[in-house]
Amino acid sequence: MSARILVVDDVPANVKLLEARLSAEYFDVLTAANGAEALRICQRAECDIILLDVMMPDMDGFEVCRKLKSNPATHFIPVLMVTALDSPADRVRGLEAGADDFLTKPVSDLVLIARVRSLTRLKMMTDELRMRALTSLEIGVQAPERHAVADTGKGGRILLVDDRLASYERLAPMLAAEHTVDVEPNPAEALFHAAEGNYDLLIVSLDLDNFDGLRLCSQARSLERTRHVPILAIAETENNARLLRGMEIGVNDYLLRPVDKNELLARARTQIKKRRYTDHLRDNVQNSIEMAITDALTGLHNRRYMESHLSTLADQAASRGKPLALMMLDIDFFKSINDNHGHDAGDDVLREFAVRVRKSIRGIDLACRYGGEEFVIVMPETDLHVAGMVAERLRRAIASEPFTVHKGARRIEVTTSIGLSALENKSEEVADVLKRADNALYRAKHEGRNRVVADESANGPGRLPQASGGRR
Repeated sequence: MSARILVVDDVPANVKLLEARLSAEYFDVLTAANGAEALRICQRAECDIILLDVMMPDMDGFEVCRKLKSNPATHFIPVLMVTALDSPADRVRGLEAGADDFLTKPVSDLVLIARVRSLTRLKMMTDELRMRALTSLEIGVQAPERHAVADTGKGGRILLVDDRLASYERLAPMLAAEHTVDVEPNPAEALFHAAEGNYDLLIVSLDLDNFDGLRLCSQARSLERTRHVPILAIAETENNARLLRGMEIGVNDYLLRPVDKNELLARARTQIKKRRYTDHLRDNVQNSIEMAITDALTGLHNRRYMESHLSTLADQAASRGKPLALMMLDIDFFKSINDNHGHDAGDDVLREFAVRVRKSIRGIDLACRYGGEEFVIVMPETDLHVAGMVAERLRRAIASEPFTVHKGARRIEVTTSIGLSALENKSEEVADVLKRADNALYRAKHEGRNRVVADESANGPGRLPQASGGRR
């Protein structure tokens, strides 16, 4: 796992030392001698993680970090502050400036590399989500960066796993100042509790009696419902080796006892903000996928999705020797609805039409808005006779009850014409099946509308009677 690390320090000896340590672990290292240079490098997206010295002339590390975290273009870059300052107040100041972590000089090589690797994993995951979410901007979904910059990290839901009464009675009130806190004193029940609780943060004591806290952390990382929930570990000072092992298995951050209230709250806020940002990214990815395959007005699948999946459904039907029916629908006299009642009324009709379609078909059937007022329904494992009965049921569902438009102010009669076809042999192209359904639809419209007509090439027992005529 490699990454581009930006080392920011005005002391050349410090830069050389960190560069040597990181290069030995096969990280690519960039350097900057002051805050302004670091900001320019980050603005050009040339680094993955920043090791930032606090004590620098002109602009100290706290100010650099604040500028990075307040800029939507750079706020997602992890910042690891490195300094000789060692008081809880200094750590809190760095965390409140937006730092992802805070290391005190002299920095242990093991701690440094463990922290960098942990942040690299986080950055790689975030970058992948950001890349997938880029199309969100193109289709109108708002990017979450500005919300992330404004997020305070407060108001989260936290599960505290600690079986020592004196410990959790001290920690829970601290956290309750800014968050909703549940305490789980039984580690054996903690994973179930975490999976069911929709938490923003898990805080796990590594000093549990008769239970391995690191195993609990590992199980949380392997369970789908808790995989992305950040974990903050709390341990005694002598547990450094276990803490480093925890970083390797997915612990996001840790605190040593005795716990300082302000530092606990600052680290909790940092982790909750990260969780919310990545959740927003995942939501954007999901919204992008849904918007790419869904018709925004009706909520049905769109034509692109239908065309990409129709061939797959046809191949499956052919390979299994199962029938496949296809239904093409058109709303009768839809242009007159728009002309006489307005396009808003036309949209109301399309939405209600889609609702009635969904209620009339099975879950495995694929319903799509093909374009305008035309719809296509693909029905796996359905022959033409059964498809005809479904189509007739759907036709009656459309015609039997007037459609409400203009927020209930008016009700108008709507009917539909339906054409049917079926996959007849394994070698047939699905485009031909669709074309035959289209021809049957035109015949239904020509013969008076509000009816179901099957493809005229269909024959054999159970087929629908055929009509003749041209197109209107």
